[in-house]
Amino acid sequence: MTTKILTLFTLVIISSNALSQINDSIQPIQLNEIELYVKPSKNEVQRMPEIQNGIIYSGKKNEVIKLGNIDADLSINNSRQVFGKVPGVTVWENDGSGIQVGIATRGLSPNRSWEFNTRQNGGDISGESFGYPEAYYSPALESIEKIEIVRGAASLQYGPQFGGLLNYVVKKGNPNKPIAFETQQTTGTYGLYNSYNALGGTYKKISYYAFFHHRSADGWRINNNYEINTGYASITYSITPKMKLCLDYTNMEYNSKQPGGLTDQQFADEPRRSYRNRNWMNVPWNVASINYEYQASENTFITAKVFGIIGERNSVGFVSALTVADTFNNTIKSYNPRQVDRDSYKNIGSEIRVLQSYKFIGQKQSISFGVRAYKGEMNRKQLGKGTTGFDLDVNLIDPNWGRSLTYYTENYAFFAEHLLKIGKRLSITPGVRYEMINNAADGYYKVSGGKQDEISKESRSRNVMLMGVGSEFKTSSTTNVYANFSQNYRPITFSELTPSGTTDVIDPNLKDAYGHNIDCGFRGTLKEAISFDIGGFYLLYNNRIGTINQNGAAFKTNIGTSESKGIESYLEVDVLGLVMNSAKYGHLNLYVSYSYIDAIYTRWDNPALMNDPTKTLTGKKVEYVPQQTQRYGATYIYKTFSATFQLNAIDGVYSDAANTQAANSTATIGKIPGYTIMDASLTYGFSKNYNFKAGVNNLADVNYFTRRAGDYPGPGLMPGNGRTFFVSIGAKF
Repeated sequence: MTTKILTLFTLVIISSNALSQINDSIQPIQLNEIELYVKPSKNEVQRMPEIQNGIIYSGKKNEVIKLGNIDADLSINNSRQVFGKVPGVTVWENDGSGIQVGIATRGLSPNRSWEFNTRQNGGDISGESFGYPEAYYSPALESIEKIEIVRGAASLQYGPQFGGLLNYVVKKGNPNKPIAFETQQTTGTYGLYNSYNALGGTYKKISYYAFFHHRSADGWRINNNYEINTGYASITYSITPKMKLCLDYTNMEYNSKQPGGLTDQQFADEPRRSYRNRNWMNVPWNVASINYEYQASENTFITAKVFGIIGERNSVGFVSALTVADTFNNTIKSYNPRQVDRDSYKNIGSEIRVLQSYKFIGQKQSISFGVRAYKGEMNRKQLGKGTTGFDLDVNLIDPNWGRSLTYYTENYAFFAEHLLKIGKRLSITPGVRYEMINNAADGYYKVSGGKQDEISKESRSRNVMLMGVGSEFKTSSTTNVYANFSQNYRPITFSELTPSGTTDVIDPNLKDAYGHNIDCGFRGTLKEAISFDIGGFYLLYNNRIGTINQNGAAFKTNIGTSESKGIESYLEVDVLGLVMNSAKYGHLNLYVSYSYIDAIYTRWDNPALMNDPTKTLTGKKVEYVPQQTQRYGATYIYKTFSATFQLNAIDGVYSDAANTQAANSTATIGKIPGYTIMDASLTYGFSKNYNFKAGVNNLADVNYFTRRAGDYPGPGLMPGNGRTFFVSIGAKF
């Protein structure tokens, strides 16, 4: 693969040098990007510039969340607060630890954010970008400068996922000091302790940033204690004023006890209760990347990135359905052996991009193109016979695994977009992406009677062409109308073929999904006091994989075609800034983030049942898609003090494609009722270098749940956290 990467890199450099001769006197757009981020500090949600780091964002719906400006409980990565101003975000909240962020938009599944192309500093961080895109690693949000979200139109530049891009950008070293220190210490209810300590700075041509993060808690639910440790280091060397090289490395590991799920009656009786006290998950994760940037000429900007992951997902527990109690077995004079499942991931990838500027019809035009090469390997060992104890122990008492599989992925892609400006207001951005994907698998399943079903390195290749076009019209210097059409593609994931679950049944003939995203809207700012983005969308999803109730079990199969369409709207108004001197009285920001989504199945593909009118899914609602997601809030800012109140009103959803109303006996299928949650938090800076933060999550102590799980971390209904408090003290020197 290294030879292929070098060959692709050589071709890109040759083509970029040829293009750079078109007009060498034009100033590159890259040099002006910083100006588009200069906005009032009170606005934590901003937009991407037309071009950034050689990538075109013009005409694409996007959000940039600046975490330094936000009142939120960052100590536990509280997603409903952090993404509160991003309309339509669905959040799974099932353990309160914030270890795994699970979000989605537009009727997609929030499962470990797997419908997003999830990245850190522009490099992949999920287990395997095509075969296992689940994000077991989520960065500590105290370390993050901003979160970049680009909806489905990101499929051309970043990859074919329906959800688009979710990119965490880590803080950088202080550019004005050789050494700067930052610390934030947080404590809270149920044993929460969070410690974040960072060191960074700039000396001559070298800039660096490093942090260590620790978080531990007993958890709101019984048997839900956890501990997570993360270390990070980056160093940037400015080789010349036009060339720089950056290396970064992340090491994370967490141990989390899994309290398991509840039945609906158990949840009604006591949602904090747990009926599993021997279940654990352990995840060590390593992420590394090398980033190279070069302003080759006034017209040509080149970036090259190499990234890699070595990680594991280990679990041990008693994973039978909730109808089976985990009790002492008198026959063997101990508890029953636990099930052990272990995954390991190794992957490496490279992306090379070129931004080329030239002059045409009196305007500065830009072409962004590049290549990607990627290779991944995932080893999955399941159904191991583990120990009978209570602690985290993934050793086996029988050396034979019930299932042992290895999956391989090779992916090469070429992508290009052209920002064509027609006059000073209108721009059109057509684009294309060509994917070459090869998957292979070998290993064995164990079937009835202990006989092994061997797989002799089966492989599958496909070539996929994606196209799209975006447009943007500047109605003023601070507002614009945008529209975009982009095709999307999602191969079957390894976890869908062989989940780590215990009660799910899998269709062996799953097929890849494909479709497209369309969106349009009106966005911008007015008088530095009003910020808005009002738009609509349509998402077509063919061969959607979902779950139906078949003979009392959750059966995962290609359901058919779904369509999601609706409204995504965000409006924020600084009411004090509009009518009086904000320097004297402060800012009072009132905001609403609202989405209306009509997500239904329009085609039902099960050949055995599609002609049975009592079984058809046509017209059924897509699971886990609230019709209305409403978030209202108010933030008051005066000098170094700010306080925020947010209300989240989420409609009820179905947990399976058949829209089963009543829960089954194991609580893996059934309707999830709507809920309303309120949060409040504040920040106060004092003595120049210090800050105090405090907050209450789930102010009214509402009992609610967002998920029913057929496998880990269940099975069963997974409650969200009740009321919790936190206080924090921090300093910067």
